[in-house]
Amino acid sequence: MKAEVVNINKVRTNPNNPRIIKDDKFAKLVKSIQEFPQMLEIRPIVVNDEMIVLGGNMRLKACQEAGLKEIPIIKASNLTIEQQKEFIIKDNVGFGEWDWNELANTWDSEQLNNWALDVPVFNETNLDEFFNEEQIQDKLPSGKITLEYTLEEVELVKTELLKHGKTLEQGVWNLLGI
Repeated sequence: MKAEVVNINKVRTNPNNPRIIKDDKFAKLVKSIQEFPQMLEIRPIVVNDEMIVLGGNMRLKACQEAGLKEIPIIKASNLTIEQQKEFIIKDNVGFGEWDWNELANTWDSEQLNNWALDVPVFNETNLDEFFNEEQIQDKLPSGKITLEYTLEEVELVKTELLKHGKTLEQGVWNLLGI
């Protein structure tokens, strides 16, 4: 299958696509398309013969919002209706996990945030919240853990992290082995 460039008005969003991007993340997607439109050439929107999106529904909406007139597409003409449904789900499933330690220590968290990756940011004022079991559950990449720390232990961890020149963000991920 070869990509082709078409008028954006010929491509229709898929009303049955179960994935959405809202508010801030959608704005980041629009911005990323405006700043790096070559990404669309590398990863074109996948459509069926009726020009309905099978892969890239949110990218299409972001392209429309960004004011693009033409977009690259790949036509998946040889898929059955059942295969099209399967493609829609499989294209949107996020396999794998992030190596949070690698991200915290070698990538710029502001850049990652601008690229729409939700990276928890820790500082002295919100580190106490991080050690609250209820708060930690949605900050971890996966799974659940239980933490029990006294106030003195939390203060000791903060002091040690700062003493070793680590940012609190790096230190917390290292401390948890993530």
